[in-house]
Amino acid sequence: MSERPEQRKDPVDAIIDQWATVRPDLDTAAMEVFGRIYRLSRAMGDRTEKAYARFGIGRGEFDVLATLRRADEPYTLSPRQLSATLMLTTGGMTGRLDKLERAGLLRRSPDPHDRRGLQVTLTDKGLELIDEAVGAGVAVQTEALSGLDAEQAGQLAELLRELLRTAEGRQD
Repeated sequence: MSERPEQRKDPVDAIIDQWATVRPDLDTAAMEVFGRIYRLSRAMGDRTEKAYARFGIGRGEFDVLATLRRADEPYTLSPRQLSATLMLTTGGMTGRLDKLERAGLLRRSPDPHDRRGLQVTLTDKGLELIDEAVGAGVAVQTEALSGLDAEQAGQLAELLRELLRTAEGRQD
């Protein structure tokens, strides 16, 4: 572990310094990386949650609306497709769909290709809301990256892509 100027220390550095005192044999390089990723994820999750709250939705509702929006016109998926994409149980999905349908942001209708199935479609109100909410979320993320130049942000994205690939055990 290299010494850092005092003004550049962060809470993870304090944890690393404590481990160095009590366990000098421990290589904490991975802890430095993942401790910061964890803290960053929590901080950005809180900030984006606040951005979405202005639109009357939480992260879970945002995820459903954003998944339908990314499906492109006619912004329709089955509940099963939504559940698989969002890694939710059908029960968890039903609660979100009920709330969003009551708010007029989506509608459920019979699937014309499967008598037993349903389709979930964004309404015009839902499309307008998700377009505004995703813009607000991206603005929060962009502001957080403002301390990096474009090259640094690109390098960070590439490094995180590689780290994620390794962590998920993918070899592609």
